[in-house]
Amino acid sequence: MKKTNVTRVISVVVVLTVVLGTLFAWRFAQIRQQAEMMSQAPPPVEIEVAQAAVRRWPQSISAIGGLRAVNGVQVANEIAGVVESLEFESGQQVESGDVLLRIEAETDEAALETREAEARLALQQFERFSNLIKQNAVSQSEFDEARANYEAAEARVHEQRALLNKKTIRAPFSGVLGLRQVDLGEYIAVGTPIVGINMLDPIQVDFTISERELQRIAVGDRVEVTVAAFPDRRFDGEILAMDSSVLPESRTVRVRARLPNPEMQLRPGMFANVRAVRDEVSEVVTVPRTAISYNTYGDFVFEVVDGEGGQKIVQRVSVTTGEVRDGEVEIIEGIEAGATVVGAGLLRLRNNQPVKVVAETTTGQG
Repeated sequence: MKKTNVTRVISVVVVLTVVLGTLFAWRFAQIRQQAEMMSQAPPPVEIEVAQAAVRRWPQSISAIGGLRAVNGVQVANEIAGVVESLEFESGQQVESGDVLLRIEAETDEAALETREAEARLALQQFERFSNLIKQNAVSQSEFDEARANYEAAEARVHEQRALLNKKTIRAPFSGVLGLRQVDLGEYIAVGTPIVGINMLDPIQVDFTISERELQRIAVGDRVEVTVAAFPDRRFDGEILAMDSSVLPESRTVRVRARLPNPEMQLRPGMFANVRAVRDEVSEVVTVPRTAISYNTYGDFVFEVVDGEGGQKIVQRVSVTTGEVRDGEVEIIEGIEAGATVVGAGLLRLRNNQPVKVVAETTTGQG
């Protein structure tokens, strides 16, 4: 009986030993396989490269701006009253001084006649006293009073005439009218908008530049403007003035340029793409636009350098970019001319990743 039990125990031990040995061998083979896989480096990523090149570009700055009239106002009345006549049409072109609207003025015209009659009487009295004082027939104080009465009467005439003139609304300058905002017979209070008027030729464009770009433009430099309404047309002008201070909240400077607008295609309020161009040519370092990765942490490129054993790797380099022209981006700071950068496909790359150059991107000449 005891011998049988011993035999069973030995059998169990042998079976367990075989099972554990098999599990250990399987696990060891699995670990070894994983280690071999980890020891094998991933194949280099195939990339296209481009060279950071030196270009000769005319100095220029690109900006977004807005068009504004040289003169533009809402015509309003200084005197309240009823609209007696309208002398203009919406959209009409007018000259400075043209009558636009008349307000009923019968009462004021009658008042002017009264003031003029009073002035004539005061003049006669003054002239009579002028003759009498020469004969010492009146005192100096009586003569002075007659002269003062005449001057006061003349002043009241001028005052009434000015009041009457304000009931005739005229164009303050030559320009194009907007839409009429009052009707015939309407009572208009003081300051009621009647119609807008804008001087459209020439027209101005206001835009801002960063403070670091101040040295790159000057008054008199040429500007090229495009607008969404006429995408295939360029409007040329020149810089008229620059603000005398930098806006502290944005570190930018306001610039104003003036453009000829004989066909009056440009209108105040339009957004404008502005390019300020100097005649001077400068050398800049550029890379293809596709080589730049833009994100909230700053712009960067992947520069191709030699790693261990001559293996090419990429390194992420932060750059400061400038103007964009014909698919090329100006590099102000970050890499030097002659540097090799990845020309496309940046999303699949990481810092210090091995790469294999398979093609070179052709860049434009400048």
